[in-house]
Amino acid sequence: MRNETAITETGMKDVHVERVKLYINGEFVETSSKETFENTNPFTNEVINTVSSGQEEDINKAVAAAKEAFEGSWGKMKVKNRMEYINRIAGLIDKDIEEIAFLESMDTGLPISQTKKMTARAAENFRFYARLVQTKLHGESYPVDDEFINYTLYKPLGPVGLITPWNAPFMLETWKVAPALATGNTVILKPAELSPLTADKLAKIIHKAGLPDGVFNVVHGFGESAGAALVAHPDVKAISFTGETTTGATIIRNSADTLKKTSMELGGKSPLIVFDDANFDQALDAAVWGIFSFNGERCTANSRVFLHKNIKDRFVKALKERVVNIKIGDPMDPSTQLGPLIEKNHFNKVKRYIEIAKEEGCEVVQGTVLEEVKEGNFVPPTLLLNATNDMKVCQDEIFGPVMAVIEFETEEEVISLANDTRYGLAGYVWTNDIKRAHRVAQAVEAGMLWINAQNVRDLRIPFGGTKDSGIGREGGHYAIFEFYTEPKVIHVAIGNHHIPQFGK
Repeated sequence: MRNETAITETGMKDVHVERVKLYINGEFVETSSKETFENTNPFTNEVINTVSSGQEEDINKAVAAAKEAFEGSWGKMKVKNRMEYINRIAGLIDKDIEEIAFLESMDTGLPISQTKKMTARAAENFRFYARLVQTKLHGESYPVDDEFINYTLYKPLGPVGLITPWNAPFMLETWKVAPALATGNTVILKPAELSPLTADKLAKIIHKAGLPDGVFNVVHGFGESAGAALVAHPDVKAISFTGETTTGATIIRNSADTLKKTSMELGGKSPLIVFDDANFDQALDAAVWGIFSFNGERCTANSRVFLHKNIKDRFVKALKERVVNIKIGDPMDPSTQLGPLIEKNHFNKVKRYIEIAKEEGCEVVQGTVLEEVKEGNFVPPTLLLNATNDMKVCQDEIFGPVMAVIEFETEEEVISLANDTRYGLAGYVWTNDIKRAHRVAQAVEAGMLWINAQNVRDLRIPFGGTKDSGIGREGGHYAIFEFYTEPKVIHVAIGNHHIPQFGK
């Protein structure tokens, strides 16, 4: 769709997709260089609109605005008043769930049935952190006999940089923005260039909520320009990043020059382990959902499925039946279960990994992409059978609807195989032996494990990984106490304690 005009789709009317501008200091503005880039629909591979491409000068303006707001009204605002803004944002998201879900689906190729659920969760991100800050963000006191009372305060950092991915953009943007704002920081958001529409919509919502100018800023653009400038800026106090591991390592390295705090949620190659005593049907449902939802583009996807030898043949037969029945098609169709991948380069990358799997000796079983949707970036749901854990396709993060199936025989063997990867983000254990479930979950090297459950998120938990899957934790009080604030200690003398009298 070359023209930036009104778009009408099933269930949506009068949704306008215009040129996306930067949002700096309370205004929607063009980039200083006037540079733009095209934003493409992954279902049609036609241009949706153009986007202002932020540069270092735009980052400098956004940071200056954020710093001024932090030192001004936002930094001095009472918690009660700040939470009124946070809850107002949540209410405005609720009013626009249909539009946000539509924009997200058009921009990313995610099925609209899934984007609607993610949008609803985005509103809860703001309400959750408003509640948490009001009830839990308090310090501690440390009395010392009758001489001292020492106490702590948790203070916001200042301007923080948030760099977000394209795979579930609105939900992940709000998951970072909500605690950053609720704790009193100001924000410069650099969203992924492949999914700008809902970041722009978030800016419009926050603008409508009436936050003071400069509190929230959005600079669209590319990592090597806007992203690098944000990381390097000395007035930015922290960087929270979700994305792939190589970029995360670069951000950590470049943040060191200005001693920034960093939080890195990076790649994954998460195992799902099914023992022969597991609830077969539930484990099957979880395995299929965990890799083929979100079009397979999720960091916690169970891309390696380990099956006990006693159930492997039966489980593989069931997987084959499921794969050919998954509904592939238009992401705007409510019945679609698997949509197109985000863009052509990623599509080609995933297809190349499937070819590598064949070269490595895997049997490849796939669903079918119908002729009428072949203009899109569709990779059908794919099983890599007869896989072994040392294969490239079992070690690299493919980030698509591709499941490698690996056989195991003993508990010790599967723990060793699950841990034989550079990543350590998530893991899943299916067994009705509760002792074994805990043993295996505790032995698997990952930041998050689920026992007899799919990937069900709890906003209170620490989210993050080990090894090459990241550094640091966000979520719940880990976000507000460990990342978006710093403790300050106040020492108060309440008695006449001894002070050495040098030179008296």
